[in-house]
Amino acid sequence: MRILFAGTPHTAVPSLDALLGSAHHVVAVLTRPDARAGRGRALVPSPVRVRAEEAGVEVLTPQRPGDEEFLSRLRELAPDACPVVAYGALLPAAALAVPTHGWVNLHFSLLPAWRGAAPVQHAIMAGDEVTGATTFLIEAGLDTGPVLGRMTETIRPTDTAGDLLERLADAGSGLLVATLDGLEAGELVAEPQPGEGISLAPKISTDDARVRWATPALSVDRRVRGCTPAPGAWTTFRGERLKLLPVAVEQGGGDLMPGEVRVAKHEVLVGTATTAVRLGTVQPRGRKPMPAQDWARGVRIDEGERFEDE
Repeated sequence: MRILFAGTPHTAVPSLDALLGSAHHVVAVLTRPDARAGRGRALVPSPVRVRAEEAGVEVLTPQRPGDEEFLSRLRELAPDACPVVAYGALLPAAALAVPTHGWVNLHFSLLPAWRGAAPVQHAIMAGDEVTGATTFLIEAGLDTGPVLGRMTETIRPTDTAGDLLERLADAGSGLLVATLDGLEAGELVAEPQPGEGISLAPKISTDDARVRWATPALSVDRRVRGCTPAPGAWTTFRGERLKLLPVAVEQGGGDLMPGEVRVAKHEVLVGTATTAVRLGTVQPRGRKPMPAQDWARGVRIDEGERFEDE
């Protein structure tokens, strides 16, 4: 089939690579416009744009996919299907109507669970043991379209959102190609999503990533892992923000008050609503990541000092 691929971040690149190596013909790539990044705020192309240009594929970067110039070019390209992985903008009805087999989205959850922008992060924070990826036909609603294919993936006890998303991006690329193969062969029938089991996964804000020490240790652990690497879990100590990388749940430390910090020779423990958690790597504002013990020695923590919840 003739396909136009839509995607933007690193997690979409494995799918683009899989499609470029498939029997389908990638006629163009749709991605978000270059964005400013870094201290110099220079314009930086999306990872998908970089990969597409390396492969010699035409790249389309409209400000809005409803722009008439883009819609005109889309009609000229006449794709049979448009696979989508984390493109990052809503597609108007005029664009949805162009490809014969529709816009096929690869979403990193088992729909209808975790509809929205951050399904992997929410699955980890909720303590799910299994997640997966779903291919479905895009319609007007948010991730509500009929399902074409699914795959499952176990969430490991130490998975961060970055770890899990990387595995899903790699495995999901095969699901996306298989879905397009099935559509071309006429072997797939889209099935409506169940009306039960719906949950939402909105984008994780900076405030969502703040650790609440008055919650159980397992909740603290899941929040930190779910917010790693982005937006990054954090707390405050003496009024300064401290970024937290994954922690370990301890069996002891239940005598510590929520947020109370205890420094031992080889570990730094923090109290929660249940047992303590052991800090791993931390990052003070304006500094590089460092072992928690090094940070604790530098700030000279007094007995009974706490991380602030608010």
